[in-house]
Amino acid sequence: QVQLVESGGGLVQAGGSLRLSCAASGTIFSINAMGWYRQAPGKQRELVATTTSRGMTNYADSVKGRFTISRDNAKNTVYLQMNSLKPEDTAVYYCNAEITGWDMARDDYWGRGTQVTVSS
Repeated sequence: QVQLVESGGGLVQAGGSLRLSCAASGTIFSINAMGWYRQAPGKQRELVATTTSRGMTNYADSVKGRFTISRDNAKNTVYLQMNSLKPEDTAVYYCNAEITGWDMARDDYWGRGTQVTVSS
């Protein structure tokens, strides 16, 4: 069994900062890509940022220059530092990871999500 557990969401004023964390645990052999997605009410889930095991990153245009994704491979943890937050960043943020288990099967895993609310 593999679990992704997010933390760090909350309520913040526009212009403020939050840091999200997501820790993977369980029968993990290796982790390839890790990333963050978000879903606002009435909208589809969208990519925020991803990072590979070698540290290559990709960002949505809407967060470039404001958000930074990073990971600690030793801790199987990915972070999302969010600065200069805007009300339009309000959403449930989901952690995603492509994980190879002890059985060598590669699967896509999702966390349960953490709410980020930015007030104007």
